[in-house]
Amino acid sequence: MAERRLRTAASVAGTVAAVYFSARLVTTVFFWIAAELSGTHSRFGPDATISSLAMGWDAQWYWVIADQGYPSQLPVDDTGRVTQNAWAFLPLFPWTARALGTVLGGYPTGAIVLAAVAGYAASVVFFLLLRDRLGDTAALWAVVFFANGPLAAMFQMGYAESLGLLWLFLALWALLRRRFVWMYPLVVLLGFTRPGVLAFALLLGLYGIHRWIRRRDDPLPGSHIAHIIALGALATIVGFAWQVIAGLATGDPSAYLETELAWRRDWVGSEEQFVPFAGFVTAARVWFGIWGLPPIWGPIALVILVVGAAAVLIRSSQVRRLGPEIRLWGASYLVYLLAVFFPQSSTFRLLLPLSPVAAAVAVPRSRWWRIGVLVICLAGQWVWIHEMLALGDTFYRIP
Repeated sequence: MAERRLRTAASVAGTVAAVYFSARLVTTVFFWIAAELSGTHSRFGPDATISSLAMGWDAQWYWVIADQGYPSQLPVDDTGRVTQNAWAFLPLFPWTARALGTVLGGYPTGAIVLAAVAGYAASVVFFLLLRDRLGDTAALWAVVFFANGPLAAMFQMGYAESLGLLWLFLALWALLRRRFVWMYPLVVLLGFTRPGVLAFALLLGLYGIHRWIRRRDDPLPGSHIAHIIALGALATIVGFAWQVIAGLATGDPSAYLETELAWRRDWVGSEEQFVPFAGFVTAARVWFGIWGLPPIWGPIALVILVVGAAAVLIRSSQVRRLGPEIRLWGASYLVYLLAVFFPQSSTFRLLLPLSPVAAAVAVPRSRWWRIGVLVICLAGQWVWIHEMLALGDTFYRIP
């Protein structure tokens, strides 16, 4: 039995590796073309290389954290407003990449290798997460779409996304298997890698309600109740911990919030304050104005989008195949984004944690459907790399 499990694990690891690293070769080609196309107006200039593209944009902030740490005094502009600084980024990725870089010859190499390896590990867990619900073939196709998707460049850039996805997929897998003890360290790791652990706290609350409603068909022992409550409390504490740490380190209790608002104020002005759920409404007006459309249409379009997403989560037979845990995660994360996020050009990147829900496109259909989805994924990946890296010359081309 143990030998058969070992062979099965090796087979899964090998098959996913073939898919994942083939995808990385495609992305590398896209990076090379983007570097060749980079010109004088690009952020990366005419001498761009694959390495410079991989360490662009927010990867620079992580490098600053690894090299200099976090500021003890918040930087401010002439009006006294807090400006963009490292407190907006969580520490686990840059610290791990720095440690890895001491062995591999420098931080950039450590960051890129960490992102790539974490992306592979996340792909393996992604397959395991989906296999029991979708079957081996559909789960493998979901990995194909995930590894080649429009945001696949993240697996080769000095960003924390792939490491955050690894912790998230492991936590969801543990939730599906009801391995609650395993989730305690995963919640902490997730909370100090990428923002979003508060969405996981909401998931646990909704999951607890779901289990309670179905307790006659699916018994809910006291130990499960205790774990769900404890994990929800832990995720909530971890979700606010970085704000407390930033406040203690800088002497300003609002350090983290003001830092996050520094990015938002570049769009809407220096007087912007944080109000839950207001960011998306404001941004909808801003974007429709940028597109030359009546700003009042923005909130209307937002309502239609939210209703459409809710309908997909509730009624789509393909999404229902994923099971209640993944559907509840999708709902929780969307509510979290609506509550705290101001949609900018990085919106697509912040949708990556919805990958388990997006796996519904791999639910058994025709071979041509899957080939078509793969073509769309690759086309989207090239468009993203071209816009954000080859060009990267204006406010809506910031990943």
